[in-house]
Amino acid sequence: MPSSPKPYFLEVTYRKGRIFAAYLHLPRLSGDVSARTTQPEPGFVVDFASDGRAIGIEITNPMPATLLPELNRVMAGLQLPPVAQADIQPLLAA
Repeated sequence: MPSSPKPYFLEVTYRKGRIFAAYLHLPRLSGDVSARTTQPEPGFVVDFASDGRAIGIEITNPMPATLLPELNRVMAGLQLPPVAQADIQPLLAA
């Protein structure tokens, strides 16, 4: 039986050919927009819908050496499954 797809995807923003930031899109309902944000750790900003669901994580300072453990701490705090290294490989290769 094939595994179900992960409920998120990574969008990377470049400036002058270098990675500037990234955004991890979390599950959303049609029409969801950010109603509030928090900064659970330096370099991460979490967007929440009006009903309190996390809908995205902005990675404002993607430092490859520490990114995966820090991102997974944020994911754990949101009670979401961890991100695998392969899921953020474009950021790690920068």
